[in-house]
Amino acid sequence: MRAIGQDGFGGPEVLKVIEVERPEPGPAEVLVRVHAAGVNPTDSWHRGTGGLAGAVVPLGWDLSGVVEAVGPGVPTLAPGDEVFGMPRHPLPAGTYAEYVTSPARHLVRKPATLTHEQAAALPLAALTAWQALVDVAEVRAGQRVLVHAAAGGVGHLAVQIAKARGAHVIGTARTAKHEFLRGLGADELIDYTETDFETVVEPVDVVVDAIGGAYGPRSLRVLRPGGILVSLASPAEAYLAEEAAAVGRRAVFMIVEPDQAGMRQVAELVEAGLLRPEVDRVLPLERAGEAHELSDARRTTGKIVLSTIR
Repeated sequence: MRAIGQDGFGGPEVLKVIEVERPEPGPAEVLVRVHAAGVNPTDSWHRGTGGLAGAVVPLGWDLSGVVEAVGPGVPTLAPGDEVFGMPRHPLPAGTYAEYVTSPARHLVRKPATLTHEQAAALPLAALTAWQALVDVAEVRAGQRVLVHAAAGGVGHLAVQIAKARGAHVIGTARTAKHEFLRGLGADELIDYTETDFETVVEPVDVVVDAIGGAYGPRSLRVLRPGGILVSLASPAEAYLAEEAAAVGRRAVFMIVEPDQAGMRQVAELVEAGLLRPEVDRVLPLERAGEAHELSDARRTTGKIVLSTIR
């Protein structure tokens, strides 16, 4: 089967199509014929440095496809089922391929209203937003939520999930993306290239930060007492916990993990018309390098997706 591989660390140019043996599902696993795979910033991190493992690993965690075969002990899925999910993260999954194995409970059935390309744009980003807002911050109706990089992969889904929870949502994004974000339900928008958000944002209960760097300390300044900053950027942001505690706030670093219950909630929001993924563009698998170039530029709206179907 075709997959994307790399001989060493580097830029998007190191990615290439390779031929590998089709995997076989083990106990409690399924084999999925991948139709589409989402591209995420963590893919570039692993491409360039090996990520947490510090080694070359098969890239890709988002998938949407069709169950091809099931291993022993899988009563919940059958060949022919359309599924989507985020297997194994942060361990290697290798969804940049025509076939991949996954623990059965890392997948859920794909909403019929979504194409495979749309569904592949959801898992990692939507689970990140869900876990940050619901599991960690416990967002509830009437709270004020600030989402940085609101038009990005995680951001545009966080805006919608926060709105579905009844929150007042503020987003940072370039002016050209404000109309798009208003269509998703954002209540206030700030062009970060023109305005320092901490000078205009009134106190908020929750900040979701996928940018890192100076955004962490700056975000603490707009949090209400008892408010929480959820950092998705880097373990290096852990120092913020001490700074936040010193001023009566909280700051936590979070890594998304497989979560079947969360994926089902995401699917239910889609089916209820409360969550929709924005696909910036779809590229064929062999153009994975180009997809990474676009992703690395951080100028996309929503997600980039690779199609494995020829």
